[in-house]
Amino acid sequence: MNQADVSKLMSQLRISIQAKKRNLKNPKGPEGRLLKLRKTVTALLKHERIELYYNRADEARGYAELLISNAIRYGDRHIATMELADFWLLEKQLVHKLFKVLVPRFENMSVSYTRMYKAPRDYPGMYYKKSVLELRGNPYPSLIPDYSHNRTFLHNILLDEARKDYKREKFAEIANKLKAQSADDTSKGSETKSQTQETT
Repeated sequence: MNQADVSKLMSQLRISIQAKKRNLKNPKGPEGRLLKLRKTVTALLKHERIELYYNRADEARGYAELLISNAIRYGDRHIATMELADFWLLEKQLVHKLFKVLVPRFENMSVSYTRMYKAPRDYPGMYYKKSVLELRGNPYPSLIPDYSHNRTFLHNILLDEARKDYKREKFAEIANKLKAQSADDTSKGSETKSQTQETT
């Protein structure tokens, strides 16, 4: 099977996943690493926003996207999808949340189902990149401030009016200077005409 055929078998996720070399060592080996990822995906679907280290969040995001994508595509009657949900979700009541709450929320979405933000690191301490991983449409306040609706705040209205008054005053000063210069130019022009007439 060549590379093109393999790409057809992969799920069409809404985020790009590149093959990255991650240093996710675990004392219990690959099973412990996989268990940690299962706990992360379970916590993400349970709390809808979690804060953790960047490498683990980046990898768990792909698995959460795959789980939600397959749940939307195949539904709860598909055996392979139910086995996938049973494997990734350690708390079995979250399977109902996946199909009854998250699938209706995300079924008409054309963007990724998760968001990931870089979080500030702990200082002082060891440098590990941290991040916040969340599901879209969660009930928590947004991490990015919304500046689109603050034009109607009183102080912004007053500042806009003060800015307009300042511009009007400056334009009036420029207009008065131009009038004075044009008046000087016309008076100088008439003086030179009269001087040329006197010399002839």
